[in-house]
Amino acid sequence: MIARLTGTIQRLSPAEAIVDVQGVGYRVSVPVDIWDTLQSDTEGTLWTSTYVREDRLELYGFRDRNTMLLFEKLIAQSGIGPKVGLELCAVPREMLARAVHEEDAALLSTVKGIGKKRAEKLLVELRSVAEHMPALFAHNGSTTESSNRFDTDAIAALEALGYDTSTILDVLKGLPNDITSTEERVTAALRAL
Repeated sequence: MIARLTGTIQRLSPAEAIVDVQGVGYRVSVPVDIWDTLQSDTEGTLWTSTYVREDRLELYGFRDRNTMLLFEKLIAQSGIGPKVGLELCAVPREMLARAVHEEDAALLSTVKGIGKKRAEKLLVELRSVAEHMPALFAHNGSTTESSNRFDTDAIAALEALGYDTSTILDVLKGLPNDITSTEERVTAALRAL
C-alpha cells in the first residue's frame, strides 16, 4: 500500500492532482477543500489511502493522517463509496462533530450523495467512530463561531439554488464572523459565488 507521497504537486481538474515523486507521477483524488489550497509546482506531502477494486486502483490524498483515517472509516461503512467519503472529508470537522454530538442527521443530509435515511444510519456509525477515535473529530477554532457560520438553513437554501455542498461550505467558511443571521449569510454567500 502507498501510505504517503512527497513530491512536486500539479493541480488537475477539481479534486485531482498529480504528485511527481522522482519522475513518477501519481494521480491522486483529494477533497475539494484540500484541492483549493494546493499550488502547482510546489513540493508537498499527501497522506494517501489506496482503494483497490476488481476494475480499478485509485489513490485518495489528504493533508493529515487523521483525515485519511476518517476517510478509511467512512468508506468501510456500507453505502459510502470514495466519492461520498471525499465529500464528507471536505466538510469542516467541527460540523461533523456537531452533527454527532447533537444527533443531527439533517446536517449530514446536506452533503452531496447522502439522503435522509443514509444520514441517520451514518450518524450512528460516526458516533461509534467518535467514541473509539475522538482525535479524528478534533478541530481548531471556536465551535460557536463555526456553528454560527455553518447553519443548516443557509446550506439548505443555497443547495436549493443549485450549488453543491463543498462550494457552499467553502464560501460560508470565508464569510466574516460578524454575520449572524441565516438571511445575511445566504445573501453574502450569493454575492461571493
